[in-house]
Amino acid sequence: MTMALISHPDCLDHETPPGHPERADRLRVLDRVLGDEAFMHLVRVEAPLAEDAHILRCHPRSHLDKLEKAVPETGDRAIDADTHMSPRSLIAARRAAGANVLAVDMVLSGEVEAAFCAVRPPGHHAETVRAMGFCFFNNAAVGALHAVEHHGLHRVAIIDFDVHHGNGTQEIFERDGRVFYASTHEWPLYPGTGAAHETGVGNILNAPLPGLSGSAEFRSAMENQVLPALERFRPELVYISAGFDAHARDPLSTLQLSERDFVWATHALCDLAEAHAGGRVVSTLEGGYDLEGLARSAAAHVKVLMERAG
Repeated sequence: MTMALISHPDCLDHETPPGHPERADRLRVLDRVLGDEAFMHLVRVEAPLAEDAHILRCHPRSHLDKLEKAVPETGDRAIDADTHMSPRSLIAARRAAGANVLAVDMVLSGEVEAAFCAVRPPGHHAETVRAMGFCFFNNAAVGALHAVEHHGLHRVAIIDFDVHHGNGTQEIFERDGRVFYASTHEWPLYPGTGAAHETGVGNILNAPLPGLSGSAEFRSAMENQVLPALERFRPELVYISAGFDAHARDPLSTLQLSERDFVWATHALCDLAEAHAGGRVVSTLEGGYDLEGLARSAAAHVKVLMERAG
């Protein structure tokens, strides 16, 4: 089997103010590192624009209309203190969501065994009716709901190891038992959600980590909480919200992970996928704001997915 890398140059056109951590250089560095000969066997595919129908599975028409009306003709418009929109931001956001739809189609059709969406803006902070935390549409939620409602899956698991809690993903699915959401994240930290007692309808598992936690704490949370819960859920598709801002180099957190921890976690999630989901894995980029830490971590993550799909 093979693995797909899905991206699009339009994702570079989402412009943020000078000094903003979520910047186009994040994708440029991934383009460089994933252009290495070691990744020559990736199936490289351009992301389509998500259709309204794809987005409307998890966001109402009012949310889409509000964002479309907010697009500036020139310059920058702040949606909130962290989330900024430029003239082509929504095109980039539609490409990011569309990449996730295509990834699900390719994996569930058997065309590839795994897919990585190298896209921006990220998505896991986008709630049903609220753009926030650099996010406009919830890319992983769009993909997961496509798997459930278009392909007929009954159990999709989203595992989020971004250093920030994916409040949007949790909010979208906290009453939808078809999707299990598990998150490891630094606590306390933006956005302030993700306490262990937040369990949805039994389909939410939060494993908050104290500041300065490292490999031992992260792996313990995965081994003792996240992975056993996922085993019980028996997902038909393993979905990864792959944020790499828990890396020790990242400026937006204090967790002390390295690319070796992302390698370990990716192997563990591939084991789960092989046991319950026919090896099917979709991963989508979330955070990661130190360019070197992001490049090393994402390359290590994709390399494992390639090897396991091979």
